[in-house]
Amino acid sequence: MKYLIDFIERSDITRTSIFQQLKCSKDEALILRAMMKNYINGIEEGLVYDLLSELYGNDNYNHLKHLHLIKNLIELGWAVLTGFGHHLKVGESSTLELLHAQIAPSPALLKLLEEGNLDLVLPETKPYTDHLEYLQEQFLRIDLYQKLLAIKRSQSASSPNLSRIKSKLKLLEARIREKVKESKIELQLEHYFKEKNLNEQEQLIVLALLKEEYSGGDENLREMNNLIDLISFDDYERIKNRSLLEESSKLIESGLVDYEEVLTPFGGISRSFFLNDEFLHAVIHPQKKKKKQKIRLETLIKEQEIFELLEPKHGIDEVILNPKTQEMITTILKQVDKSVVALLREWGIKEKKGVDARIIFYGPPGTGKTMTALAIAKALKKQVLSFDCSKILSMYVGESEKNVRKIFDTYEELASKTKSEPLLLLNEADQFLSTRSTGGGGSADKMHNQMQNIFLEQIERFDGLLIATTNLLETIDTAFSRRFNYKIYFEKPNEAQRLKLWEKMLPKNAPKDPNLSLEALARYPLTGGQIQLIIKNCAYKIATQPNAIFTMEALEVEIKREMSSSFEQEKAMGFLS
Repeated sequence: MKYLIDFIERSDITRTSIFQQLKCSKDEALILRAMMKNYINGIEEGLVYDLLSELYGNDNYNHLKHLHLIKNLIELGWAVLTGFGHHLKVGESSTLELLHAQIAPSPALLKLLEEGNLDLVLPETKPYTDHLEYLQEQFLRIDLYQKLLAIKRSQSASSPNLSRIKSKLKLLEARIREKVKESKIELQLEHYFKEKNLNEQEQLIVLALLKEEYSGGDENLREMNNLIDLISFDDYERIKNRSLLEESSKLIESGLVDYEEVLTPFGGISRSFFLNDEFLHAVIHPQKKKKKQKIRLETLIKEQEIFELLEPKHGIDEVILNPKTQEMITTILKQVDKSVVALLREWGIKEKKGVDARIIFYGPPGTGKTMTALAIAKALKKQVLSFDCSKILSMYVGESEKNVRKIFDTYEELASKTKSEPLLLLNEADQFLSTRSTGGGGSADKMHNQMQNIFLEQIERFDGLLIATTNLLETIDTAFSRRFNYKIYFEKPNEAQRLKLWEKMLPKNAPKDPNLSLEALARYPLTGGQIQLIIKNCAYKIATQPNAIFTMEALEVEIKREMSSSFEQEKAMGFLS
């Protein structure tokens, strides 16, 4: 404790052994001395008012004239706010707010006074003998980046801790490079860095995510903004580095990193990133080869004739929906929120991660049922296995029942082989869901009832996310109604929604007559599917004309033709915002 005693007892504080390391003024050092005298006498924290009054008195407001010194010491990292006032942010609060706050010596000051310096011991410069030693030092590197991030967020830019950690980080990174160069063993992670040609920021993201895998922490570092802040030193870098975690980035496209999207408590969507399983296994167990690789769903889908594989392209925020429908969809997506999952598991309601629900989308054609199902899949990072239920009926009695079982058996087989949980989409499921015949009926009725009984049985045991679409709900059998967690109605868009549809769907780069009024077009009671079809038909027609331009007259001709025909029954994918 010689440094502490020297700091307290020496008459000229500027000649103490640690004064130069404090990088503060003489008056500021005297305030620290007073704080430390109180500390060793059992007073861990005290009021700023009492401290300044004791040192400078209250005459002529001397205590107020030195209040700025307290602010400087907090910004330097030698003092911390405690008790009342701990919530204050020095960079944002007024200096006067500190007068009645409580203050205490910081851990950094206590360490300096105990040991005489704040230097940390760095690893020796020797070649790596195994990959765990290499990872340990890389994780130390990430720890230092996290400490820098904490200092940046506390707005203590002038803290001596900042320059100290930066110096240590620079030295550590130089030593890691030197040890990698001298090492005789193959370091799998370095091999990946070179193979994928990752820059320094990309390497840091991978290392941070790998550290999360090893540490099993609270996973805050996986969140996009935290990762970006970790590798960015100012707002310009923060904006530039966001591209490193976007869909088209090298990390995502190469398959090293993937992400899941979850709803935040405020209704937004947050991305949480994680490392690819195969890459993770290769780095954690470099001597062991993974026995079984995951088969891609795209490969297996070619070997069967039941399902069509649909790849979601549009997000849920791109689909125009009635507010009540949107609210229901949001409720479903909240099932993947970590806090919600934790509660459901605690209550014994839910056992596994992800969404497990059976849902019916019902409403007129073209109102966005299928498009919304695909958007949900995109939000949940799932692929979609789609089946057209109108194909189920067979001319041979008994075949339809087998086909029902085959739908679910094939789904389970594909999900098992690919180790994935795709969304099962049953389009045009009216005949599955309609009321079963209770009369005598003929063989056709018996076959239909048997098919529905099997479907009911399969729905009951289905484990995953299933969405069935239908035009009418009035004829649904009550037994089926009870098996579905959600029944969500898709109504025709109102005039305001139709205006958005016209604005979105009408080609941006196509020539338009100045007299074309989207407000007038929105008055026609059309669905999104109909608007899409009208624009497409009109485009084909005017493209053959010398003056290829979208006019009000050309669009209204197609609208009247659509409204007077049976085109409304066309299967439309839905509509986008």
